[in-house]
Amino acid sequence: MQLISVRGLRKSVGAGRAARILLGGADLDLAAGEMLAILGRSGSGKSTLLNLIGGIDRADGGTIEVAGERIERLGETELTRYRRERVGFIFQLFHLIPELTAEQNVTLPAQMARRDRNGRRNGACFHARELLERFGVAEVADQLPHTLSGGEQQRVAIARALVNDASLILADEPTGNLDPVAAANVLDALRSICDSGRSVLLVTHEPEATAAADRVVLLEEGRLRPEPARTGA
Repeated sequence: MQLISVRGLRKSVGAGRAARILLGGADLDLAAGEMLAILGRSGSGKSTLLNLIGGIDRADGGTIEVAGERIERLGETELTRYRRERVGFIFQLFHLIPELTAEQNVTLPAQMARRDRNGRRNGACFHARELLERFGVAEVADQLPHTLSGGEQQRVAIARALVNDASLILADEPTGNLDPVAAANVLDALRSICDSGRSVLLVTHEPEATAAADRVVLLEEGRLRPEPARTGA
């Protein structure tokens, strides 16, 4: 079953002679239960692609279909609903809310999606604590983000992305700030998400992350291509 179908996606930044094409007709398919890794040089448009699929930014042209819904046609209210209920984001720069504790940051998406109604708030809090324990940061649950290390902030951000059981996880360098043990734990969690029928689209430079993916594609000159086969020495 296909979850994402992207066709002819275009996005430029700047204007006039300073304009630069990031995506120049990119096509992408992602099946339910699949983990797809995107490679590409810095500045090639990988994060932009995630933002477009996640409804954070608007494309200049092309179509984005997620679970049968045309994302580029949605209004702002509908996009907000889409982001809250169907997408989990793992941002490269974390974007934790500084005034909230680690646990409050993780629980927030569930509350914003109104999953805390009818007695479900305790359930959301319990799930948040479970995720913090899974990623080894339960002991900092009551601390503010500025007191955490970069690796701890990354693991809290990953727990936040998973708390709503979203059907699509968009992950921008999810293991980039983690030690090998923590990175392996995160990749195992992402793999288990796919095994449950949900999908993961991740941007990475890490060989371990690409090895965990079902497919790897390369973003180059504004288009997505299968990663060239590697030949042995």
